[in-house]
Amino acid sequence: MNRKILTVLLITSLVYILSGCSSKSEEEYNKPAIYWYNKMIKEISNYQIDQADSTFTSLESEHRNSPLIPSALMIIAITHMEDEEYAMANYYFDEYLKKFSLKKNADYIRFLKIKSNFLAFKSEFREQELLAQTIVDTDRFIKEYPTSQYIYLVKTIKARLVMGKALFDKEISELYSRINKPKAQVFYEMKASKNWENINNIKKINVPWYRYIFE
Repeated sequence: MNRKILTVLLITSLVYILSGCSSKSEEEYNKPAIYWYNKMIKEISNYQIDQADSTFTSLESEHRNSPLIPSALMIIAITHMEDEEYAMANYYFDEYLKKFSLKKNADYIRFLKIKSNFLAFKSEFREQELLAQTIVDTDRFIKEYPTSQYIYLVKTIKARLVMGKALFDKEISELYSRINKPKAQVFYEMKASKNWENINNIKKINVPWYRYIFE
Protein backbone atom coordinates (compact mmCIF):
# COMPACT_ATOMS: atom_id res chain seq x y z
CA MET A 1 0.00 0.00 0.00
CA ASN A 2 2.77 2.43 0.92
CA ARG A 3 4.59 1.60 -2.30
CA LYS A 4 1.49 2.43 -4.33
CA ILE A 5 1.08 5.75 -2.53
CA LEU A 6 4.75 6.55 -3.14
CA THR A 7 4.38 5.71 -6.82
CA VAL A 8 1.33 7.97 -7.14
CA LEU A 9 3.16 10.80 -5.39
CA LEU A 10 6.17 10.44 -7.67
CA ILE A 11 4.00 10.44 -10.79
CA THR A 12 2.04 13.46 -9.50
CA SER A 13 5.27 15.32 -8.74
CA LEU A 14 6.69 14.52 -12.17
CA VAL A 15 3.54 15.74 -13.91
CA TYR A 16 3.64 18.93 -11.83
CA ILE A 17 7.29 19.59 -12.67
CA LEU A 18 6.77 18.98 -16.38
CA SER A 19 3.67 21.14 -16.48
CA GLY A 20 5.55 23.86 -14.61
CA CYS A 21 8.43 23.76 -17.08
CA SER A 22 5.96 23.83 -19.95
CA SER A 23 4.11 26.87 -18.65
CA LYS A 24 7.39 28.65 -17.94
CA SER A 25 8.61 27.90 -21.47
CA GLU A 26 5.34 29.18 -22.91
CA GLU A 27 5.68 32.38 -20.90
CA GLU A 28 9.01 33.10 -22.60
CA TYR A 29 7.62 33.03 -26.12
CA ASN A 30 5.45 35.40 -28.13
CA LYS A 31 6.04 38.33 -25.82
CA PRO A 32 5.83 41.93 -27.01
CA ALA A 33 9.08 43.69 -27.86
CA ILE A 34 8.89 45.91 -24.79
CA TYR A 35 8.82 42.80 -22.59
CA TRP A 36 12.14 41.54 -23.97
CA TYR A 37 13.63 45.04 -23.92
CA ASN A 38 12.76 45.63 -20.26
CA LYS A 39 13.92 42.12 -19.36
CA MET A 40 17.30 42.77 -21.01
CA ILE A 41 17.70 46.07 -19.14
CA LYS A 42 16.88 44.39 -15.84
CA GLU A 43 19.38 41.59 -16.49
CA ILE A 44 22.10 44.09 -17.34
CA SER A 45 21.37 46.06 -14.17
CA ASN A 46 21.71 42.79 -12.22
CA TYR A 47 24.97 42.05 -14.04
CA GLN A 48 23.51 39.00 -15.78
CA ILE A 49 25.24 39.69 -19.09
CA ASP A 50 24.89 36.20 -20.57
CA GLN A 51 21.17 36.22 -19.88
CA ALA A 52 20.93 39.68 -21.43
CA ASP A 53 22.56 38.34 -24.61
CA SER A 54 19.97 35.59 -24.75
CA THR A 55 17.13 38.02 -24.14
CA PHE A 56 18.38 40.32 -26.88
CA THR A 57 18.38 37.33 -29.24
CA SER A 58 14.74 36.69 -28.34
CA LEU A 59 13.87 40.33 -28.95
CA GLU A 60 15.60 40.35 -32.32
CA SER A 61 14.25 37.00 -33.51
CA GLU A 62 10.63 37.71 -32.52
CA HIS A 63 10.52 41.41 -33.46
CA ARG A 64 13.00 42.03 -36.28
CA ASN A 65 11.39 45.32 -37.29
CA SER A 66 10.91 46.70 -33.80
CA PRO A 67 12.10 50.29 -33.29
CA LEU A 68 13.60 49.05 -30.02
CA ILE A 69 16.26 46.97 -31.80
CA PRO A 70 18.75 49.81 -32.50
CA SER A 71 18.61 51.01 -28.90
CA ALA A 72 18.91 47.46 -27.54
CA LEU A 73 21.91 46.79 -29.80
CA MET A 74 23.63 49.91 -28.53
CA ILE A 75 22.98 49.04 -24.90
CA ILE A 76 24.20 45.45 -25.13
CA ALA A 77 27.30 46.48 -27.12
CA ILE A 78 28.31 49.19 -24.66
CA THR A 79 27.63 46.81 -21.77
CA HIS A 80 30.14 44.33 -23.19
CA MET A 81 32.67 47.10 -23.80
CA GLU A 82 32.34 48.33 -20.21
CA ASP A 83 32.77 44.72 -19.08
CA GLU A 84 36.00 44.55 -21.15
CA GLU A 85 34.53 41.93 -23.47
CA TYR A 86 35.73 43.77 -26.54
CA ALA A 87 35.22 41.00 -29.10
CA MET A 88 31.54 40.74 -28.17
CA ALA A 89 31.20 44.52 -28.12
CA ASN A 90 32.64 44.75 -31.63
CA TYR A 91 30.33 42.00 -32.83
CA TYR A 92 27.32 44.04 -31.75
CA PHE A 93 28.79 47.28 -33.14
CA ASP A 94 29.28 45.54 -36.50
CA GLU A 95 25.71 44.27 -36.37
CA TYR A 96 24.49 47.79 -35.75
CA LEU A 97 26.49 49.23 -38.62
CA LYS A 98 25.34 46.43 -40.92
CA LYS A 99 21.66 47.03 -40.18
CA PHE A 100 21.51 50.73 -39.36
CA SER A 101 24.52 52.27 -41.10
CA LEU A 102 22.39 55.05 -42.60
CA LYS A 103 21.40 56.37 -39.21
CA LYS A 104 22.73 59.77 -38.20
CA ASN A 105 24.71 58.31 -35.31
CA ALA A 106 26.82 56.01 -37.52
CA ASP A 107 29.90 58.08 -36.70
CA TYR A 108 29.27 57.49 -32.99
CA ILE A 109 29.07 53.72 -33.50
CA ARG A 110 32.28 53.70 -35.56
CA PHE A 111 33.96 55.77 -32.86
CA LEU A 112 32.83 53.29 -30.20
CA LYS A 113 34.23 50.39 -32.22
CA ILE A 114 37.57 52.21 -32.59
CA LYS A 115 37.56 52.88 -28.85
CA SER A 116 36.72 49.24 -28.13
CA ASN A 117 39.61 48.02 -30.30
CA PHE A 118 41.89 50.57 -28.69
CA LEU A 119 41.03 49.42 -25.19
CA ALA A 120 41.46 45.79 -26.22
CA PHE A 121 45.24 46.18 -26.45
CA LYS A 122 47.08 44.64 -23.54
CA SER A 123 50.53 45.69 -24.74
CA GLU A 124 51.90 47.88 -27.49
CA PHE A 125 54.26 45.04 -28.39
CA ARG A 126 51.51 42.51 -29.13
CA GLU A 127 48.44 42.22 -31.31
CA GLN A 128 50.12 44.07 -34.14
CA GLU A 129 47.48 43.06 -36.69
CA LEU A 130 44.74 44.59 -34.58
CA LEU A 131 46.86 47.69 -34.06
CA ALA A 132 47.43 48.12 -37.81
CA GLN A 133 43.75 47.56 -38.61
CA THR A 134 42.65 50.06 -35.99
CA ILE A 135 44.97 52.68 -37.47
CA VAL A 136 43.28 52.01 -40.83
CA ASP A 137 39.88 52.45 -39.13
CA THR A 138 40.94 55.78 -37.64
CA ASP A 139 42.12 57.00 -41.05
CA ARG A 140 38.79 56.00 -42.56
CA PHE A 141 36.87 57.77 -39.79
CA ILE A 142 38.89 60.96 -40.20
CA LYS A 143 38.23 60.90 -43.94
CA GLU A 144 34.51 60.08 -43.78
CA TYR A 145 33.52 62.14 -40.72
CA PRO A 146 35.75 65.23 -40.69
CA THR A 147 33.12 67.30 -38.85
CA SER A 148 32.15 64.65 -36.29
CA GLN A 149 32.17 65.69 -32.65
CA TYR A 150 34.36 62.62 -32.03
CA ILE A 151 37.00 63.56 -34.57
CA TYR A 152 39.52 64.83 -32.01
CA LEU A 153 39.19 61.75 -29.84
CA VAL A 154 39.75 59.56 -32.90
CA LYS A 155 42.80 61.62 -33.88
CA THR A 156 44.16 61.25 -30.36
CA ILE A 157 43.59 57.50 -30.48
CA LYS A 158 45.41 57.37 -33.81
CA ALA A 159 48.36 59.29 -32.35
CA ARG A 160 48.56 56.83 -29.46
CA LEU A 161 48.41 53.88 -31.84
CA VAL A 162 51.11 55.32 -34.07
CA MET A 163 53.29 55.89 -31.01
CA GLY A 164 52.70 52.28 -30.02
CA LYS A 165 53.71 51.13 -33.49
CA ALA A 166 56.84 53.28 -33.33
CA LEU A 167 57.78 51.85 -29.92
CA PHE A 168 57.27 48.35 -31.27
CA ASP A 169 59.61 49.00 -34.22
CA LYS A 170 62.14 50.59 -31.88
CA GLU A 171 62.03 47.52 -29.65
CA ILE A 172 62.72 45.27 -32.64
CA SER A 173 65.57 47.55 -33.73
CA GLU A 174 67.18 47.30 -30.29
CA LEU A 175 66.77 43.53 -30.36
CA TYR A 176 68.66 43.31 -33.66
CA SER A 177 71.32 45.60 -32.22
CA ARG A 178 71.83 43.20 -29.32
CA ILE A 179 72.29 40.23 -31.65
CA ASN A 180 74.57 42.20 -34.01
CA LYS A 181 72.27 42.48 -37.04
CA PRO A 182 73.07 46.05 -38.19
CA LYS A 183 71.04 46.01 -41.43
CA ALA A 184 67.90 44.84 -39.69
CA GLN A 185 68.56 47.31 -36.89
CA VAL A 186 68.71 50.24 -39.33
CA PHE A 187 65.61 49.01 -41.19
CA TYR A 188 63.47 49.02 -38.05
CA GLU A 189 64.97 52.29 -36.86
CA MET A 190 63.77 53.86 -40.11
CA LYS A 191 60.33 52.30 -39.68
CA ALA A 192 60.12 53.69 -36.16
CA SER A 193 61.12 57.18 -37.30
CA LYS A 194 58.49 57.09 -40.06
CA ASN A 195 55.81 56.34 -37.51
CA TRP A 196 57.02 58.93 -35.02
CA GLU A 197 59.76 61.42 -35.83
CA ASN A 198 61.02 62.07 -32.30
CA ILE A 199 60.52 58.68 -30.73
CA ASN A 200 62.89 59.43 -27.85
CA ASN A 201 60.49 62.17 -26.75
CA ILE A 202 57.73 59.68 -26.01
CA LYS A 203 57.39 59.69 -22.24
CA LYS A 204 56.31 56.67 -20.29
CA ILE A 205 53.12 57.06 -18.27
CA ASN A 206 51.90 55.39 -15.11
CA VAL A 207 48.66 53.98 -16.53
CA PRO A 208 48.55 51.57 -19.49
CA TRP A 209 49.31 53.42 -22.74
CA TYR A 210 46.09 52.32 -24.38
CA ARG A 211 43.85 53.62 -21.56
CA TYR A 212 45.57 56.92 -20.92
CA ILE A 213 43.25 59.24 -22.84
CA PHE A 214 40.17 57.80 -21.12
CA GLU A 215 41.45 58.11 -17.57
